[in-house]
Amino acid sequence: MTTSEETGQVTGTKDKNYNIIWFTESCLSNALRLETYIQDAQRDGDTELADFFRRAQGESRKGAEQGKQLLRSRLG
Repeated sequence: MTTSEETGQVTGTKDKNYNIIWFTESCLSNALRLETYIQDAQRDGDTELADFFRRAQGESRKGAEQGKQLLRSRLG
């Protein structure tokens, strides 16, 4: 069985819902990772890079919030 055939028999969660869950978790994980990158840039005095990572972190948080809202509407 290839992953393109998985429709929830293995995971117990339909692909489309699993994909939203995966996306949301990935956004949250990225936001956490970017915090480390921000701190590294700040420690080296690179405010341009720190600001870049802050913007990216904000977009990751936004994606996570949108994923959570979508999950709520579909599962709630």
